[in-house]
Amino acid sequence: MICQSTIDKLIEMRLTSMADAFRIQMDDPSMKDIPFEDRFGMLVDMEYTSRKNNRLKRLIKNADLEQPGASIAAIDYGHNRKLNRSLIERLSGCGYITECRNISITGATGSGKTYLACAFGMEACKHYYMVRYVRMPDLLLDLQSAREEGRFREVLKKYTNPVLLIIDEWLLLPLTEKDTPNLLELIHKRRRRFSTIFCSQYREEGWYEKLGAGDTPLADAIMDRISYDSYKIRIESTDPSKDISMREVYGLDPEEAQ
Repeated sequence: MICQSTIDKLIEMRLTSMADAFRIQMDDPSMKDIPFEDRFGMLVDMEYTSRKNNRLKRLIKNADLEQPGASIAAIDYGHNRKLNRSLIERLSGCGYITECRNISITGATGSGKTYLACAFGMEACKHYYMVRYVRMPDLLLDLQSAREEGRFREVLKKYTNPVLLIIDEWLLLPLTEKDTPNLLELIHKRRRRFSTIFCSQYREEGWYEKLGAGDTPLADAIMDRISYDSYKIRIESTDPSKDISMREVYGLDPEEAQ
């Protein structure tokens, strides 16, 4: 009865993994020969590990990554692509996050930008950082709708609070006059506080034009806040005549699709 009472209290305190481990210990006669301190340490380790695993699962789920199965270890450095492997492996340690630096990943459609960004996102989750993935069209629509409804500050926090924000399809579509101030507000609040990964079909040299160039001073303000704090990963073809989409590489075999 005393053991069951202890188990019930552990469950009530939401120490379920410790309760399960304690129940297993009580049913195992060999545990009687193990000192109390060691047995107690085993119980604490079980609860600690369980909580860390659950926290990781929540972080990955809340990140809403486009490709949650992405992994740094599984990056394909072949298929006619030129990648800076040493830089990617160095950044996978998440040092850029502690430095509050950004990463820009540029390359043609189907070159694997999203996969690489999600792989960095998974590594950040494994370091227990809060991560969020968003497509730029969805981001801009969310911010502008919030501004029109008087909820801008509230919604802005959704994108300023994550330690790592992944913005996919960066500058894929032209910005409207309303989009640029919203984007500047986001970039300004994240600078030197958190890290952002920008995935774009266009090299950083062309971003200024996409932001409006000399037609608006906001273009200069945005570029000034991201250009000097970013590591640059360029996915390039070793032979343009042999380009192949990574979606094709990992997609269905044509014979199996019919």
